Formats: sequence, C-alpha cells, structure tokens
Amino acid sequence: RRSARCPGRRGAPGDARLRVVGMWALSLLSLSLLPTRGFVSVPPRPHPCHHRVIRTTDADPLLGLFDDRRSDVDDDDEGQQRDESSTWMVPAQMLIDKATDDPQRSISFSIFMAFCGAMLGPFLDSYHSLFGVLAYDTPLTFPILGSGGDILQCVTTYWVPPLFGLAGFLIGWLYIWLDEVFDVEDVVAPPKVLLGIAFFTLQYWLSGVLYANGVDRSSILSIMSALAAFGFYALDGTWSGFLTSTATALGGPLIEVGLISSLPPDIGYHYTDSGELGFFPLWILPVYFLGGPANGNLARAFWDRLGGGENSQGKNSQDRVIPCDVCNGTRVTSCPNCDGQGSYVTYGERVRCTACRGKGVVICRSCFNDYGDIDASDIEAVRRFMDRIPD
Repeated sequence: RRSARCPGRRGAPGDARLRVVGMWALSLLSLSLLPTRGFVSVPPRPHPCHHRVIRTTDADPLLGLFDDRRSDVDDDDEGQQRDESSTWMVPAQMLIDKATDDPQRSISFSIFMAFCGAMLGPFLDSYHSLFGVLAYDTPLTFPILGSGGDILQCVTTYWVPPLFGLAGFLIGWLYIWLDEVFDVEDVVAPPKVLLGIAFFTLQYWLSGVLYANGVDRSSILSIMSALAAFGFYALDGTWSGFLTSTATALGGPLIEVGLISSLPPDIGYHYTDSGELGFFPLWILPVYFLGGPANGNLARAFWDRLGGGENSQGKNSQDRVIPCDVCNGTRVTSCPNCDGQGSYVTYGERVRCTACRGKGVVICRSCFNDYGDIDASDIEAVRRFMDRIPD
C-alpha cells in the first residue's frame, strides 16, 4: 500500500499495525527493567490551618532550623503512635518547595532551559525538513554553511523556537522535580551533558537519513527504539529520567496531533508520510524519548551550577568525616521537635514537622563549624545541604 501523502513510499502493511505499535510498547517496557532507584511513599498533606512559628536567635541562627518546640496542646497527643509514612511530603509540595526555596535560582534555571530549547530544537527539527520527513507550509530558511546555505541550512517556521523553548522548560523542571521525589543526586559532568546532546542529535539525523533512503517504517522504528534504550541506559538510568522521557515520548506526539489538526493551512505543517495513525510514523516516539536524557542531564548540570555546585560540593564534604561524639560523624542528629519522627500530632491532626521539614533529622551543631563548608547565617544553604542528606 502506498502512502497517500508520499507516493512511492511503502508503508507498513495494514495487518501489521498492531505488531508495530506493540514493538514500541515492548521497547518502553524493556527500559523499565534497567537498574533504577526505589520509589517513595506519599503521606497525606498537612492540615492547612496549622501554622508554627520557628524562633531564631541572633547568637546562633542555626537554632531557627530546629529549635521550634511543640505547644502544650501537643503534650496530650504524645502517646499516640506516629505514622512513619507521613514523614514524606506530597510530590506537589516538593515541587513548590524546590521552586520557591531560591526564586532567583529557579528563574535563572527556567530562562536557561527555555533558551537552550529554543536555540537547539529548530536545528534538530531542520534535519527532518531537509530529509523530507516533514514540510512546513510557510518555511523560514537560514543558511548555516556554504554560499546561501548550499551545504547546510536550517528550515523551520516562526512558531517552532517558542515551542521547543517550552519543551526545554517543561522537561527540565520535570527532571528536577522527579529527582527530588525519587531522591536522585546525580552530579552530571559537562562531558556527559555534551555527549547526551550529541547522541540525541545523531539519532535525529539518522532518522532523517533512513527515511530519505526509503527504509521502511518498521525498520526505522526498531533502530530508533534500540538507540533510545541504549542512550537512556548509558546517559541516565533513573526512575525520574524514565518517567520524564516516557511523558515526552507520549506528550510530544499528542501535541503534534493537535498542531497538525488545528493549525491554519498557511502556517501549518505535515509529515510527508502520515504513518500508521494518519499523522506521523510511529518511529517518531523513540526520537522524542531520547530527548529526555539529553535535556534532563543539561537541566541537572544547570541546576547544580546555579546552586554553586552544591551537589558536587555536597558529595565531597560528605566523603570527609570529622569525629564527633554527638553525631558519630554523620553530621545529623535526631530532630528535637518531633523526636526524630518527621511528624507529630496536633489538634488531632498529624502534620509534617516544619523544623526538620519531614526528615526527622537536623544538622549537628556540635561539629558544624569544624567542616566549614556552610555559612551558618545562610539558612537556605543549610537547608539545601540537609536535602542532600539521605533519610
């Protein structure tokens, strides 16, 4: 059967559509077998009407982290059994805390990710335009190499950079958020970031080359899925990365369905091979999938650098152990506000401890100054350090 939109190209047989879809589903399923981090439990949200006041003193600003004592009302409830599962924040609150702990860092991160997406995305998408995978109704052409772009040029349209910028912003924040949910502390070196972008670019380019040379859909799907699986395993391998990449592989094509269906003819676009489902060939899904690790490692590197390299510094300082009779070299002690439980009962409701932020431990004041890696007056820096301490 010949494609109605691309005469001369042979599509997958009609009776093999389910097999092709199944092939992609199996490749996604195989990724879930890769070594990953564990899941976390999610507690009920704290009572919205409960507010606590943390007292601080000028003499020791660290007291503001955990010197909040429970009111007399809590004494009546101390005998109740504490539910350890309630020591975890709900994922939505984790995202809010991550974004609001350092607003300047969050804003800079968002701008960087959106800018990189808007700059790199159209060049990658141009491979598909140049190799005939898709066509814009009103293309914009920018020469890159050669006279008038006869060696290499970028073919896009005006709404493509903002769309890729939005994708970079969303993928970046998904990684940072889910890394917090799954307690991933991946310090990504610049070479790994560049390797991920280069491998993603190679996959994008290769998909266009294979299509331009008449390779059938099923073969391209198999090759792209293998590259996506290998790239994810080599460059990421975390649950946060897998979920973000899967969301990208499903959400991206769904957005394309909306664009192809709704854009006016003068600013729209179409795939020259409408594929198995009438919009695009299914091999575009694993191409989207590999965009997860490429953007995700870039996001991790940006986030770490904007925080002053806190992840790498945190690892170095955590590797250094100074003897301490109070914490035995762990740098943390049981939270005195919640007796190390991470939560307590007040007014008949179990709430997350605001002193230790649900972790059940606070930084050890006895050996704090001996390490000298954190400014005692910078409460946010102390909190960021505690966020990196395993529970």
